[in-house]
Amino acid sequence: MIRLTNAQTRRFLLAKNGLLGGYRFRGKQGVMDYVRQAGCIQFDPVNVCGRSPDLSLHARVRGYQNSMLEDLLYRDRLLVDYFDKNLSIFPVEDWPYFARVREAFRQPARSRQQVEAAAPRVLSEVAARGPLCSRDLEMKEKADWYWSLSNTRLSRAVLETLYFQGDLVVHHKSGNQKYYALAKDCLPEALLAAPDPLPDDLEHLKWRVKRRVGAVGLMWNRASDAFLMLDLKAGRRAQVFDALLAEGALLPAMVEGLDQPLYYLSDDQELMEAIAAGRTFAGRTEFLAPLDAMLWDRRLIQALFGFAYKWEIYTPAAQLKYGHYVLPILRGERFAGRIEAVCQDGRDALCIRRLWLEAGVRRTPALRRDIEAAAERLRALNAAREVRWEPGAWAD
Repeated sequence: MIRLTNAQTRRFLLAKNGLLGGYRFRGKQGVMDYVRQAGCIQFDPVNVCGRSPDLSLHARVRGYQNSMLEDLLYRDRLLVDYFDKNLSIFPVEDWPYFARVREAFRQPARSRQQVEAAAPRVLSEVAARGPLCSRDLEMKEKADWYWSLSNTRLSRAVLETLYFQGDLVVHHKSGNQKYYALAKDCLPEALLAAPDPLPDDLEHLKWRVKRRVGAVGLMWNRASDAFLMLDLKAGRRAQVFDALLAEGALLPAMVEGLDQPLYYLSDDQELMEAIAAGRTFAGRTEFLAPLDAMLWDRRLIQALFGFAYKWEIYTPAAQLKYGHYVLPILRGERFAGRIEAVCQDGRDALCIRRLWLEAGVRRTPALRRDIEAAAERLRALNAAREVRWEPGAWAD
């Protein structure tokens, strides 16, 4: 079992995630390379200063533009929107592995009779008219649904059910509005006809856990938000980890200051040995997305980096510690603080409302230059005309 200092562990985690040293991922191919490494990138529609998947890619992929992800999803069809770690984006070749997820959505659920009665009509209209959104369907009825209960259009409930079941896929989006098309019109026939490659429950969980470890970089065998949407109670999780260790797919590492091992992919052994032998990397300054894969286990990040991060988007205003949409600032091998950046005036300006530095981070000219340069890159991602720093944004 390899033994690491805390500094070496942080270095491995950041290098694995493409957040240390020169940019390892470049352009559209770099987007695909990173998504394949992570297995998936988590999606959220909120767009304050860029959507979470775009922010995740922007921090890693040199020359990244939002249009790259749009192309890969809706023109090249090399990526697909579906459930992995909650709503996610993953390579289209992984579609067959989620057959059990689609099948689970065929079980009784909210408004089932109402939805099933309307589903044939909706499928027929999509087949005849092409990609449709809920407003394109003349259904005045309301449905008891997941997101807004009785206030949801039946048309939305039906479209989403058919999407959950895999009969429809997201054809494209206009803002946050999804347009759905028949899966057979968007995905290769061979993928749609392929059987579940891993019908055995344990084999499927091993595949999913290995993906999550690869996405975060290092994981421990304990309950974690990184394992969302996986049935991993303690006994089952131990069984999965033991199996992956026995096969040599995962390897353990003991880390200074932790009382239990962390695990990494055996595919990353060369990087791990290089770092254990003293390899270092040049640092960068990046703003991370709230749902960035490296932050999926926030207790692990706090244990390794001493950085406590909570996404406060659903926190009542009176209880906010920082802000509803605040991005961690990564500088070199440490988290330097967090920043609240908001696109205003029709996204004409990227407004920096407030900056919070971590205890012990010195306010040097170099720090300011690095953060301002990162803010300029974020401005470019959002195609905003300028960066505006609010008075007092740099205040203590």
